[in-house]
Amino acid sequence: MSRRSVIIFVWLAIGAAAAGQRGYYTPAGLGCSGGATIGITLAAGPLNYIGVDPKITCNWPTPSP
Repeated sequence: MSRRSVIIFVWLAIGAAAAGQRGYYTPAGLGCSGGATIGITLAAGPLNYIGVDPKITCNWPTPSP
């Protein structure tokens, strides 16, 4: 495995740990907003521990009757 692959793996593992510590993996939080927030928290990686708290909200249009 190359050095770049190891760095990316560690980065994402740290992001996964941060999402777990914030309780994002609970079944109640798995909707559009919850999934997007988990994804962005994983991508932020170690930045979560220096104050970054990314959250995303999804606004779905309601269908007209």
